[in-house]
Amino acid sequence: MADDKTTLDKAPEASQGHIPTVIADELHIVYRVNGAKTGKGSATSALSRILRRGEERGVRKVHAVRGVSFTAYRGEAIGLIGSNGSGKSTLLRAIAGLLPAEKGKVYTDGQPSLLGVNAALMNDLTGERNVILGGLAMGMSREQIKERYEEIVDFSGINEKGDFITLPMRTYSSGMAARLRFSIAAAKDHDVLMIDEALATGDRKFQKRSEARIRELRKEAGTVFLVSHNNKSIRDTCDRVLWLERGELRMDGPTDEVIKEYEKFTGK
Repeated sequence: MADDKTTLDKAPEASQGHIPTVIADELHIVYRVNGAKTGKGSATSALSRILRRGEERGVRKVHAVRGVSFTAYRGEAIGLIGSNGSGKSTLLRAIAGLLPAEKGKVYTDGQPSLLGVNAALMNDLTGERNVILGGLAMGMSREQIKERYEEIVDFSGINEKGDFITLPMRTYSSGMAARLRFSIAAAKDHDVLMIDEALATGDRKFQKRSEARIRELRKEAGTVFLVSHNNKSIRDTCDRVLWLERGELRMDGPTDEVIKEYEKFTGK
């Protein structure tokens, strides 16, 4: 049976002098895919059936995160890098409590909040209504949302070329929608905020505002995780990087050191 995400009062003892917010302890995440194909030809199919004896019939296992261990501390901004399919987004979903652990544990202090470019907002509702719903989903009160509404809209830049905030979300470009999602999430201080590729959208002006806001969130004693394929955004925002490859933690250290090794690995 998979272990559930656990609060830090049950975690192994952390380093002295730092306040831990997230501990991953030999974490394994496995997806089970139904209806997996066994391949062409009777011989291939027969061999696949033999190899899968004892497993669920017609189910393929994908080992997305393999024995990852690290401790994140209050006030850190941590970048997650790696090739496509390396387990970055899966790791964030596990920290948020959205995926069960096959083995190992995730310990958290407070409530982690996951922001992704595909975070669910209601396409048929206006941007204005989505600001309210998104704020409530983030744990803000209606009064807090009302106080910060103009700030959220201004930060997103949605209305710079028209009154788009009063239009349905389905009329927005993907970049506009992503900027609004980030603006809603950034309006609240978080114990742990996880951002999946949100800074890859929008122009450089918005990226600069986003990076500045992340630094503010860190000053409020939170921890920020950022997944991005843009190494410059990682360098500008994060002081520490976790490099995942094929589900394994390949390197954990200062940003410049890890990105330098990663660029050697990718040849970029």
